[in-house]
Amino acid sequence: MNGAESLVRSLLASDVEVCFTNPGTSEMHFVAALDHVPGMRSVLALFEGVATGAADGYWRMARKPASTLLHLGPGLANGLANLHNAKKAGSGVVNIVGEHASSHIALDAPLTSDIEGIARPVSHWVRSSSSAADVGFDAARAVRAACTAPGQVASLILPGDTAWTMGGVVADRLTPPAPPRPGDALVEQAAQALAGPDSLLLLGGGAMDAQGLEMAGRIAAKTGCALMAEWASARAERGAGRVALPKVPYPIDLALEALAPYRRIVLLGARAPIGFFAYPGKPARLTRPDAEILELATAGADLPATLDALVQATGAGGTAAPLAKASLPDLPPLGPLTPDSIAPLIARAIPEGAVVVDESVTTGRAFGPATTGAAPHSWLNNCGGSIGYGLPVSIGAAIARPDRKVLALISDGSGMYTVQALWTLAREGLDVTIVIFANRSYNILRGELTNVGVQNPGPRAIDMLSLDRPTLGWVDMARGMGVEASRVEDTAAFALALEAGLAAQGPVLIEAVM
Repeated sequence: MNGAESLVRSLLASDVEVCFTNPGTSEMHFVAALDHVPGMRSVLALFEGVATGAADGYWRMARKPASTLLHLGPGLANGLANLHNAKKAGSGVVNIVGEHASSHIALDAPLTSDIEGIARPVSHWVRSSSSAADVGFDAARAVRAACTAPGQVASLILPGDTAWTMGGVVADRLTPPAPPRPGDALVEQAAQALAGPDSLLLLGGGAMDAQGLEMAGRIAAKTGCALMAEWASARAERGAGRVALPKVPYPIDLALEALAPYRRIVLLGARAPIGFFAYPGKPARLTRPDAEILELATAGADLPATLDALVQATGAGGTAAPLAKASLPDLPPLGPLTPDSIAPLIARAIPEGAVVVDESVTTGRAFGPATTGAAPHSWLNNCGGSIGYGLPVSIGAAIARPDRKVLALISDGSGMYTVQALWTLAREGLDVTIVIFANRSYNILRGELTNVGVQNPGPRAIDMLSLDRPTLGWVDMARGMGVEASRVEDTAAFALALEAGLAAQGPVLIEAVM
């Protein structure tokens, strides 16, 4: 077999079953190998940022990596923003990046670039295969790197001649290293730090699953400490029957106010809270100056074992965790769509077991409290801050869990970064209901003008943050890519469209004009 076929077989041997792809000439032998070797699902994306974002969403819901197939350095570069988001989310991704044949690189052809240099800032592991015999083993190493806790981005560069040359070898799966656990002394120190209401247990990463939240709830009930989550969670289990906890707010003034009561903070899978940006005259660290911060476990640690040890150390084993009761907000009055009128309609519509992909930005700030008692669901946030993550992540989530409805809540500005994802959703027939919040602006940046000290912005500044002239036609764009779509402007129409969209099979888009 050639190197490309050994690559596909080795990926399958390591339980990589999906490839999100946007190939070019250098990758044609890999494409051909997908025909020769059964078992790999290939999903075509019209933009590399869709492929990389889909791989991120797949990891979050499948808990195992998918691969991408990208064309040389420029193709990888097109996917960097969502690889950045995947890296910040702790998602395992295996990138296969085509390269010129080794004899061709010296000729400096138009697409020649420093692929390793492009890959390193968004990758934990980078390697370029040197021969057909190495490809399969390099693939196994890439998967092992991707599966290293909490999940890593691995980029394997495949020169064309290593793909077409015979002599490929299939490699067996390699076991990733076991995640570390904190020592008993550190666990005991954390248990002592959590005594009392001026203490906070701040959760992130894998601690946000249902079991982790339940153990954290026991600890809080026993010790009297508060619970809070990082501003963005790669995946959090929420709704009735789960332990509900607030997030560190995004707006810096609200975050400072929320964290001010806590003199002792224990980090479990989370980082110490910092501002998303620097602001004139405001602190970068969001905790009070005298706060004592103890890092019990990073996101790459064995968080279930750490939580279990902390339960034992605090004596919380026999304590019941406070679970959210099933409770839905009242229907809003008939009228225009606003963040406050949309939130209860979202809460009432979430199906049991749904996966909610949230890139609603300013519109969605009211969604958390409103959905606390909704049907049990998973909630996925953008952890890296590079917009355009939501639609691609919805693709990966839907492919990973076809048994679960995906509800994508997307701002109009963010959606335009990866609008090509609509075509892949239609091509694959994925069960995703998309709500586009059409406020015709980069609304978050209007608030940021004030936050950075700009007073009374003029018409040019406002114009650069507006999405009109012309107005985006989401219904036309969606239908042009094969997705059924409708436009609504009030609460009654939105409620009906959302109910119909969630009841339908396949992708549906709702443009909610605000």
